[in-house]
Amino acid sequence: MLPTVGAKELVAWLPTLLGLGAGDVVAFPDPAYPTYDVGARLAGAQPLPYRSLTELGPRRVSLVWVNSPANPHGQVLPAEHLRKVVDWARERGAVVASDECYVEFGWEGPEPLSVLHPEVCAGTPEGVLAVHSLSKRSNLAGYRAGFVTGDPRLVAGLLEARKHAGMIVPAMVQAAMVAALGDDAHVEVQRKRYASRRTVLLEALAGAGLRVEHSQGSLYLWATRDEPCWDTVGWFAERGILVAAGDLYGPAGARHVRVALTATDERVAAAADRLRSG
Repeated sequence: MLPTVGAKELVAWLPTLLGLGAGDVVAFPDPAYPTYDVGARLAGAQPLPYRSLTELGPRRVSLVWVNSPANPHGQVLPAEHLRKVVDWARERGAVVASDECYVEFGWEGPEPLSVLHPEVCAGTPEGVLAVHSLSKRSNLAGYRAGFVTGDPRLVAGLLEARKHAGMIVPAMVQAAMVAALGDDAHVEVQRKRYASRRTVLLEALAGAGLRVEHSQGSLYLWATRDEPCWDTVGWFAERGILVAAGDLYGPAGARHVRVALTATDERVAAAADRLRSG
């Protein structure tokens, strides 16, 4: 296990740290967290969004990102799907990197699983990396506290490169990480808090005529009014509610918006009231 300066730093620099560059393809879901795309570009590799593995065809893919539960839409991938990704990548000599920042926050559907679960990786971490963050589960966003684990060979290579690049997590932050990872009680408190907000917003969004899709996990609701996403952003703004336009996460989000569960209980209740009042 290798501590990282938050998960975002690792996501952005992983293609570079793996030695990827021109001629390499970094594949990631569509829609997805934009830093997967940025990381590929920083390395000089080709970013390639995909909706299914069949779209990747015969391309030489060097790194495949998966994200479950996902940002922005909250979809939870079952073990069978994750296993297919791992098998596909191993057949082609590609690395699978799984962004598991929301793995503690599954609400319905299949239970979120790590890519390192035996049902997914067949009991061996070969060619597989799992990326974790403490910003969501433990409210430690400002600490820049994350870690990557998985294939010992890959982790050793990352350690060697990172220590020379100065990507070292301060000792006091590592101590805070040990304390947070050793306590599950506060994570359950967080889960209940987010679950309560989710219930309030789901009801309000449905009452206002929006449809929520995929949102089985994570800290977001993926909502649509069946119109261009920026029209929906404007509709929310007229009610004093800020949401994220879906196309910021890729072309597949062009008719959705992302509604976050991260505002305070009081602000979430106020947003729900505004939705109910039209």
